[in-house]
Amino acid sequence: MNSTQEYTTPVVVTLSSCAKEDAHSVFRLLRQSFASDRADDDVPDYTSHDTSDVHTSVWTSTFEVAPLHARPGPVRLTAPVRVDLQGTYWGVDRMTETLADAFAVKAQGMAAGDQEKDVQLLLESGSG
Repeated sequence: MNSTQEYTTPVVVTLSSCAKEDAHSVFRLLRQSFASDRADDDVPDYTSHDTSDVHTSVWTSTFEVAPLHARPGPVRLTAPVRVDLQGTYWGVDRMTETLADAFAVKAQGMAAGDQEKDVQLLLESGSG
C-alpha cells in the first residue's frame, strides 16, 4: 500500500457548550477545509436539552476529510468550544491538525477502538 495514499473517510463533529455564533464559526471554517454533509448556507443540526435550570446546546455535522480544500487561518471565538470528533484514526487526526491551524486546541480526552476513535477537544481563539 502506498503510504501517501489519501483515504476517503468521514468524521462526525459535535460541538457543545458554546454560543450559536461560535458553532457557526467552527463549522464555517470546517466547510472551507472539507466537504460537508451540508450546503454552505445550511445551519448544522441543533439539539437543545432543557433539564431543570440547565440548557445545553449541541450541533453536529459530518465532514469528508479527504481531500483538504484549504488550510485555515486563525479564528476568533467568544468563548471556548467543546468539540467531539468521531471517525477513523487517520480521519480524526487530520481533522485535529486542521483545527489546530485555526484554534488553540487542548486535548480533553480520547476513547480508542479497533478501527475508530473518539477525541474530545477544547477550542479557544487562534492566535494571529
